[in-house]
Amino acid sequence: MPKLYIIPTPIGNLEDITLRAVRILKEVDIVLAEDTRKTGILFKRFNIETKMMSHHKFNEHKAISGIIDRISNGETFALVSDAGTPAISDPGFLLVRECIKAAIIIECLPGATAFVPALVNSGLPSDHFIFEGFLPHKKGRISKLKQLANQSYTMIFYESPYRLVKTLEQFVEYFSSDRKASVSRELTKIYEETQRGTLDELIAYYKNKTIKGEIVIVVEGEKIN
Repeated sequence: MPKLYIIPTPIGNLEDITLRAVRILKEVDIVLAEDTRKTGILFKRFNIETKMMSHHKFNEHKAISGIIDRISNGETFALVSDAGTPAISDPGFLLVRECIKAAIIIECLPGATAFVPALVNSGLPSDHFIFEGFLPHKKGRISKLKQLANQSYTMIFYESPYRLVKTLEQFVEYFSSDRKASVSRELTKIYEETQRGTLDELIAYYKNKTIKGEIVIVVEGEKIN
């Protein structure tokens, strides 16, 4: 039966893809890819020859109706992002929502996403946590930080390497300098690194370093007496 598969792809190490994901990517009619060049590297590694279509944040609104029509008429699609699980800080939510409206079957495979290993590696409480993804760059950023200042759950953020120190400094300003935190970088890759400490200690560590790679910041929630 025609459906949409949501396929997580490795966040770094290509060996992290599942056997089921490889099989389905070979079986579907079309793979929607955030960047066909990056997905092409994965396809070459696992001998996947399925046709790809570009599907990213700049074209998804225009493309969705056509995709819905094609699935409804019998084609089976898979959606992948550049890395990790689609719709988690990547395109995917809009397509899933419209497929639901059109009564199209959706099947999301379990698989890679960066914030889970970062949370576990942090050593901070993982029984209750909130995932914030990327904070707003400008409008709404300060109000969001103020809102989170009294959050008691462990908080998880994505950040670019270029904004890491500035973001840590803002956390000190709106949270506190002695909050425990961790910064995970290049997860599953050769130069994977996780640094743990207070926010002040992490700022001191990264301030004069050249920082590369995808960043996940995990911050301790406010302690409740």
